[in-house]
Amino acid sequence: MIWHDLRKPDDPELDKLAERYKLHPLHVEDCRHGNQRAKVEEGPDYLFVVLKPVHVNTQTGELDISDLDVFVGRDYVITVEEGECPAVRAWLDQLHRTGNNIRPDQLFYRVADGVVDAYIPVMDWYNETIDQIEDIVLEHPEPHTLQRIFDAKRGLIELRRALSNMRDVAGHVQRLETELIQRDLWPFLRDLYDHLARNMDMVETQRDLLTGALDVYLSAVANRTNQVMKVLTVLGTIALPSIVISGFFGMNLKALPWAEASHGAWSAMGLMAACTIGLLILLKKLGWY
Repeated sequence: MIWHDLRKPDDPELDKLAERYKLHPLHVEDCRHGNQRAKVEEGPDYLFVVLKPVHVNTQTGELDISDLDVFVGRDYVITVEEGECPAVRAWLDQLHRTGNNIRPDQLFYRVADGVVDAYIPVMDWYNETIDQIEDIVLEHPEPHTLQRIFDAKRGLIELRRALSNMRDVAGHVQRLETELIQRDLWPFLRDLYDHLARNMDMVETQRDLLTGALDVYLSAVANRTNQVMKVLTVLGTIALPSIVISGFFGMNLKALPWAEASHGAWSAMGLMAACTIGLLILLKKLGWY
């Protein structure tokens, strides 16, 4: 078994391999153009499989989904890497040291298994992010927290799309009636399918947790707004008697009480203080504060 591991899709070696193994031009074109859907296609005497490695940038939180194209023949395997996924690259390097004395279909399974295992650190990172978001929305809900929630939900949507396509690939491969996939490999492919299905369930749970965090954030912001409005209403109500009394005595009419009295100002201030204290007692009994 010969394994051709190409690091770049524009490698001229791909054209030579296509001529040597009679690869279909459309499959070679899919290798050269990224962002393909995960799929399985049968060639004349080989299988063409597109896998979706996933990597998350822990600094920016951006989810990077790349392509890993695999040609599985009778005595060869060709892998074309169309992006950078450190976990998958490390796994392929490890397979170079241990996987050259196995069948092509066995090597394909190990490559696919490494791609699926690379999803686990990504979901762990989302679990930690969701835990941080839940702590923040309960203690100090801020506008930037809302942006983190939306970014995490968008990443989980993209991750679920990749997992869904990969699950379809695993299910399709184990149903193929071809000599390129030996029967003794079917249990391992079913296990791969189960891992992908479990990962999808976890992603759905994470999305539900983010939705709950969003609801808590909106409730916390609404409660904080209500508290502010409550305080402002209380202050405005308390100030209302003073405003009315000061406006009343501020009118330029000599017929007003105490208008000519020397103690008129103190009388008006005492009246305002009494009304304010009375309102405070009334609002306290009503439970406004």
